[in-house]
Amino acid sequence: MTRKAPRARDEPRREPPDPEALLARAAEVRARAYAPYSRFRVGAALLGDDGAVHVGCNVENASFGGTICAERMALGALVAAGAKRVEAIAVVGGAREPAAPCGLCRQMLRELVRDGSVVVWMRDTKGRTRSATMDELLPFAFGPDSLARSKASSRR
Repeated sequence: MTRKAPRARDEPRREPPDPEALLARAAEVRARAYAPYSRFRVGAALLGDDGAVHVGCNVENASFGGTICAERMALGALVAAGAKRVEAIAVVGGAREPAAPCGLCRQMLRELVRDGSVVVWMRDTKGRTRSATMDELLPFAFGPDSLARSKASSRR
């Protein structure tokens, strides 16, 4: 019989993420998106290491460069709430197929995910769902560990 290693006293018990619950929260916040130019509404829900779900929706701007994606809005909410890491991600948007996070959002999510195995669930408006890990969405990612390796090699 194999025994599990004991948890540290300060380490909270983690239940596996519930993709349906996260997708429901993303769909709910998607309805509040401000997308008068593209009409492409997106909602995102992030499970933080604090156990809370942090949501965001896209907010467009006439200058386009000022537009904020749902995933980055949810990241801001997560950080503002005091969470440090993302444990799971859900994105709802797209009519023809589930919308994946854009390149900038992938990079931003990479910064705060627990590791590359964090799952991103994506669902379109017709209920079709697909999933991928962060490593699959952003292979060979540049992240905080890249800077740490760079610092270490420059000291030699």
